[in-house]
Amino acid sequence: MTILQEIEKLLNDYRAWLKDKTTLREVNGSWVEITTPYLDRHNDALQIYARQENGGYVLTDDSYTIHDLESSGCNLNTEKRRDLLKMTLNGFGVKLNSEALEVHATAENFPVHKHNLLQAMLAVNDLFYLAKPVVESLFYEDVVTWLDANDIRYTPKVKFTGTSGYDHLFDFVVPKSRKQPERILQAINRPIGDTAKLFILAWLDTRQVRPPESKAYVVLNDNEQTISSAVLEAFRSYQIQPVPFSRRADVVTELAA
Repeated sequence: MTILQEIEKLLNDYRAWLKDKTTLREVNGSWVEITTPYLDRHNDALQIYARQENGGYVLTDDSYTIHDLESSGCNLNTEKRRDLLKMTLNGFGVKLNSEALEVHATAENFPVHKHNLLQAMLAVNDLFYLAKPVVESLFYEDVVTWLDANDIRYTPKVKFTGTSGYDHLFDFVVPKSRKQPERILQAINRPIGDTAKLFILAWLDTRQVRPPESKAYVVLNDNEQTISSAVLEAFRSYQIQPVPFSRRADVVTELAA
């Protein structure tokens, strides 16, 4: 089996899993509750809601993502955090309606916008969730500070469309240089099985449309938790270089080149 056939099989298996594990339920007459196989940090299935509106559809998380973070002690009311929230949502084409994450879709682009809303919910949750109620900085900000301090050139929050037609948002892209190819970096605050799987699938879907020599890195937060060997091996199996934040100095030379 060629690498192209292997990736195609993985993506087909992923689509079949997604369809099989998604359930629908009518709520209050006009809304449909969509329960997905994606899990939040409580290991609960993510749910979104859809209804018809103006010849199309509105999809929303009904404020779940932000309310859940706030109830856990993560305050998003500072200007810096609201700007980071807005930048993350803009990357997925998702709007903030009061405290609800929301997208508007047509019949033609419904699958893509549903995908984008779910990815935005997961990204916001991972970006802002803090292990302690009061933390001076976010992990994403720590990574930005490290890149800037080492003169590593990058473009933040870059969206690529994969072979599936779905969009994937990556935290940083370091452009190609004379010495190194394009490098894609993702900051993962909670390096567990589910977050690893999501990035691996995004990279597999995107890799075929990027230059063949492009490299992928994941910068993993090991400040408050130990990263399991299974997660590290999963990344390596798909030619993704895991970088525990405590070992970030190991890759400065190749990223700065």
